[in-house]
Amino acid sequence: MKITLLCYATFAEKSPKDSENFPIAEGETVHGVLDRVGIPIDEVKIIFINGVSSAIDAALSDGDRVGVFPAVGGG
Repeated sequence: MKITLLCYATFAEKSPKDSENFPIAEGETVHGVLDRVGIPIDEVKIIFINGVSSAIDAALSDGDRVGVFPAVGGG
């Protein structure tokens, strides 16, 4: 099974080379994927799966598009 993993802002440097075809195991969650690529869970602010806001413990399916955003500050 494969997903597209999109890492934004400061997470972009953690984006895997195979982000368009990132392999996942059946039943794997967003949390598991983020652990594998080295994104600190406590820094994640927003998660989208197929354009819908989702939880960190959401199970992923083949072909899902996952977007992960950190908290963004500015002034």
